[in-house]
Amino acid sequence: MSAATTRSRTPDRLCAEAVDLARSAAEEAAFPGVVGEHVTAVADGDRVVTHFFECKEPGYRGWRWAVTVTRASRAKLVTLDETVLLPGPDSLLAPEWVPWSERLRPGDMGPGDLLPTEAEDLRLEPGYNAEESAPPNSVVASGVTPQNLADLVEAEAPEAEAPDAPEAEWSPESSPGSPSGTARGTIAAVAEELGMRRARVLSRYGLHLAADRWDESFGAKTPMAQAAPAPCVSCGFLLPLAGSLRQAFGVCANEFSPADGHVVSLAYGCGGHSEAAVMPPPLRPLPPVMDSMATDAFPLGQS
Repeated sequence: MSAATTRSRTPDRLCAEAVDLARSAAEEAAFPGVVGEHVTAVADGDRVVTHFFECKEPGYRGWRWAVTVTRASRAKLVTLDETVLLPGPDSLLAPEWVPWSERLRPGDMGPGDLLPTEAEDLRLEPGYNAEESAPPNSVVASGVTPQNLADLVEAEAPEAEAPDAPEAEWSPESSPGSPSGTARGTIAAVAEELGMRRARVLSRYGLHLAADRWDESFGAKTPMAQAAPAPCVSCGFLLPLAGSLRQAFGVCANEFSPADGHVVSLAYGCGGHSEAAVMPPPLRPLPPVMDSMATDAFPLGQS
C-alpha cells in the first residue's frame, strides 16, 4: 500500500474539525430543522473530508447530508467544496430505472399512443424490399422476373384497365394501387397490386412467440379447458385462422364464451361448446299413486 493511499484514508485534522462549517453549509442548502446530528467524517483524499449529517426531512428516511470540505497545502483555512443529499445504507430508494421497451406491458397503450418498432426486431422479417431482387423467404419465387409478374397481374385482373384506353393515357404514376413514382413491373409495384403491401411480415420467431402467448392464455392446460366437455376443434363457433397457424389456432365467435373474440388453441375448450349438451325436455310429474287431495268417506259405527 502506497503512502498516498494511507494518507487519503486518514482524515485531515483541520478538515475533520470543521464540523460547524459543514453544518452551516448543510443548513443553508436544506430546509430549516431538517439537518440532524453529525454522523461521521470520511476522508476522500489528501486534505479532503466529507461530513455526514442525519436528514430529518419526511420521506427521506436513512438519507444523509454530505458536506465536503478541503484546504490547500500548508494552509490552515478550511473551505467548502460541495453539499449534497445522499442515500445511506438503510435509506429508502426508488426502484432501478427500466427502459420503456422493457417496462411496457400488454394493455398499456391507449388512444393516440405510438409504439415504434426497432428496425432489427427479431419478430419481423422483410416482406419485400422494393428492389429488383426478391428478399429471402419471399413469396416471389426465384427465377420469376418483375416483367413476368406484371404480365401475370394484367392477365389476372384485365378489368383494371379500360380495353379501349389509348396507350398514351397509361403511365407508371397512373397505375391503380401502385406507389407514386414507381415504375410498372418493379417489385414494389407488383407487390402493391398483388396485395403484398406490408414491408415487413412476421418471422418464424415472431410466430412462435405469438403461439406460446396464445396457448398460455387459451390453451389446453388452462382450468377452463380441463373442465370443458370437448375441445374447440369440434366447436361450430370456431373461426379458423389462415396460414400455418390454421393447424393449431382459431378465433372464438361465441358471445357467451370467456374467449369470445380471442385466438384460442384448437385444444382449448369451454362450457359454451356448440355440441356440449342437448337440453332435455322439462320433466312432467307422474300422476300420484295415492290421491291425497280427495276425501274418503268412512262409516261411523256405534260403539
